Amino acid sequence: MSPVFGHGRLRLYLLKLLEESPRHGYEVIRLLQDRFLGVYSPSPGTIYPRLARLESEGLVSHEVIKGKKVYSLTDKGREELERRMDELADLEEEISASAQEFAREVQQDVRQTVRSLREELTQAAKTMRDQSRTASKEAWRETTDRQKEEWERQKDHWREQSQAWRDEWRHTWEEAWKTATGSRHDVNRLKVERMLRTFVDDVRAAAKDSRLDDDDLTAVQALLEETHTRLRDEIFRQD
Repeated sequence: MSPVFGHGRLRLYLLKLLEESPRHGYEVIRLLQDRFLGVYSPSPGTIYPRLARLESEGLVSHEVIKGKKVYSLTDKGREELERRMDELADLEEEISASAQEFAREVQQDVRQTVRSLREELTQAAKTMRDQSRTASKEAWRETTDRQKEEWERQKDHWREQSQAWRDEWRHTWEEAWKTATGSRHDVNRLKVERMLRTFVDDVRAAAKDSRLDDDDLTAVQALLEETHTRLRDEIFRQD
């Protein structure tokens, strides 16, 4: 746990979040992640027992809405929050400072990465200039084109990889939440979503280097529509 929340301060901040608005446990987790820019990411095993303890002390109460426990601050909870307003103000300042410090570290990392990339490109350009002294104009052009293509390929690769990491992180949280709080039907639907993502990734990989003509594209569309219709009518049974 982040040292900002030592000595019962997480308890205080939970009261503060619930004073802002009634929330369910996953929403509390997401807010903490957002306010710490993802550095502090509490687990359900950290948040839910504390919410239950606050409820047992009469500081919060809950009602079930659409199958989820939504927690609200009680009058007793507001009284404790009011008594600790000075401590809460100090805590807010520390949270802001922690987030700003993390942002500075990220900015430094980005600057260092850009600096390293610039140095690599400068060195590559120098190498190419050295090679040009003994290579023909055509060979220089070919080398330059290959360097550009490799650079573009690397940019595309890292762009796709970054998106894949973001998507995987989001899917992991969504799946963990649904598995922990959902019904058997919710869990099964989650498994279907996972199978669909795998199917799409496999098809995308298979089609990446293929040479499709118009007839091939028509056949692909027909197969996908047939698969969708059969799943809808035979499995999902939807009108």
